[in-house]
Amino acid sequence: MSGTITGAGLGLLAATGALTAIATSPPMRRIRLDDRLAPYLRDVQRPSRLLAEPPPVTPFPTLERLLGPVLRDLAHRIDDVVGGASSVRRRLDQAGRRMTLEEFRMEQVLWGAAGLAFGLLLAAITAMRGSSTSPIAFLILAFVLLIAGILLRDRVLTAEVVRRDARLAAEFPTIAELLALAIGAGEGPVGALERVVALSHGELARELGRALADARSGSSIVAALEQMAARTTVPALARFVDGMAIAVERGTPLAAVMRAQATDAREEGRRALMAAGGRKEIAMLVPVVFMVLPVTVVFALFPGFFSLRLAVP
Repeated sequence: MSGTITGAGLGLLAATGALTAIATSPPMRRIRLDDRLAPYLRDVQRPSRLLAEPPPVTPFPTLERLLGPVLRDLAHRIDDVVGGASSVRRRLDQAGRRMTLEEFRMEQVLWGAAGLAFGLLLAAITAMRGSSTSPIAFLILAFVLLIAGILLRDRVLTAEVVRRDARLAAEFPTIAELLALAIGAGEGPVGALERVVALSHGELARELGRALADARSGSSIVAALEQMAARTTVPALARFVDGMAIAVERGTPLAAVMRAQATDAREEGRRALMAAGGRKEIAMLVPVVFMVLPVTVVFALFPGFFSLRLAVP
């Protein structure tokens, strides 16, 4: 009997403790409608990145969206007037630019608009000062600056191509020697290219990486290297591609070919430097004749003039 009473007391104490815990616990979070409907709704698929809008290229995205169609129309008009679309595409490839022809034409429009704005600003400042110059002259000047801005962007692209080719020619001997070391250590042509691209940086390393990406996408390594040589105007790269193609197709020793090409490239660079020095010989004499020589003459003659001045009573 006493055991039964003790069990009932323990059960009562446990029930009392549970009720106390429920009473003192924080209130349960209220279930929202979103939580109830979420299990029955499918997630929206993420759109492809190829369909995403390109990020804005200016600090004013709203103004860029508003003026974008106008700039595209003007770019097409400039392309129709100026022409040379194939030449521009080739130079964009040679300069390592990823922009399209339309984007380049839009940049030309912006450069021309900057020239036009500068001409109009100059005309406004001159008119505020009360100049008697005819407004027609300022309009002609603004139009000339507009054309100059468009043509200047084209000249800047050509200068970029020249500078990039110079960097490629300067980097080629080092890359060729690294390839010779990798191939001499037992690597294959593709493995040597991958190792050199992973360890080096620069314009030529990026071009080789692009060629390797083309080879991974299904093209042969020789065809990818030929496309790389077609994107540049450096003769050493054309010879490098020819040597690589012969070595891959016929099994000739590639390490010796790479070392010979690196030596030839260094010798060609030295000859080009000597030729440039010979062409600029007269220009290098200008600071000597007009700056160093007069200072030397002054230092040589000043003590004598000073002594003569002291000797005269």
